[in-house]
Amino acid sequence: MLKLENISWSAPGGFGVLNGLDLEIPDGKLVVITGPNGGGKTTLAKIIAGIYKQDSGKILLNNEDITDKDITERAKMGISFAFQQPVRFKGITVKRLIELASGNRMNDGELCDILSKVGLCAREYINREVDSTLSGGEIKRIEIATVLARQTQITIFDEPEAGIDLWSFSSLIKVFSEMRRNLKGTLIIISHQERILNIADEIAVVADGRIKAKGAADEMMKTLMNSNEISNVCSKQEVML
Repeated sequence: MLKLENISWSAPGGFGVLNGLDLEIPDGKLVVITGPNGGGKTTLAKIIAGIYKQDSGKILLNNEDITDKDITERAKMGISFAFQQPVRFKGITVKRLIELASGNRMNDGELCDILSKVGLCAREYINREVDSTLSGGEIKRIEIATVLARQTQITIFDEPEAGIDLWSFSSLIKVFSEMRRNLKGTLIIISHQERILNIADEIAVVADGRIKAKGAADEMMKTLMNSNEISNVCSKQEVML
């Protein structure tokens, strides 16, 4: 279990983004963290991964205090982070990137198995460079393939729908649904897209730097759709073409 206690973080200039936030994320679940823009969702995700350092509070992973561990130490403990805009690596092939993620050399059959899970044909991609020739949807799916290769304990996706077209987004929903069915760790997705919220096990709403509501996805979706207070949290619009 991942547990955050009284987490606070202020942006340069002193603006409080997270204000005493408490959150428990159970093992083996797909948890979507949603909320209005500027509420602290991405900041929270980066604090969990160790990209940002909280000003105060405590973080526990399986009852071990990881508050002072940096991003490298947390990665070694099994925490992965997928950015809104995946990093491109000119000169590194898709095959080599996935091998680096897994920590092992991989044959074409193993690469095909992983890439097929994200809707890509290995023959067409293993020797391509991870550079600007790849579309937003392609690079996003390759990043997810590296996550699958790592098989980490906690995987965090920060707004995976950002910057991709409708067809790619529909494919990503299928990938996340498959990951949920075969879940071997915990998935945390930062999103306000209704179709992503609909595949969650649990939903947490972050607003004004705190957890405003949290619970089983079915009940939370009713709350999100019916409550005037947080009616604008969940976007019913799909990614635009």
